[in-house]
Amino acid sequence: MRKKLLALIMGSALILAACSGGGEEATDKNSKNEDTTASVDPEKKYQQKCSMCHGVNLDDGRGNVPELSAIGATMTKEEIEKVIKDGQGTMPGRQLQGEEAEAVAEWLAAKK
Repeated sequence: MRKKLLALIMGSALILAACSGGGEEATDKNSKNEDTTASVDPEKKYQQKCSMCHGVNLDDGRGNVPELSAIGATMTKEEIEKVIKDGQGTMPGRQLQGEEAEAVAEWLAAKK
């Protein structure tokens, strides 16, 4: 019984950690009026915010979650950025915003 409870607590903690975070960092950078576009690591942001559903290697695609390993062959940077900002299907919007959304969209658009 203790093992099940511990597993439940640890699993919940991992899910909460994956779904949150990054807010303070973005707010802090924006308050300093720094140009953060060049400092955004799109792969790192993807791993933090997207890989749980889309897979670490962009190829999970389970159920109704699309694979992203070649998404740039079917969608433009602007289309990808719109999906990131607004959401689509079961994907919620606003997972990334501003320069982060733009950087990840550009990175994904290069995947062909």
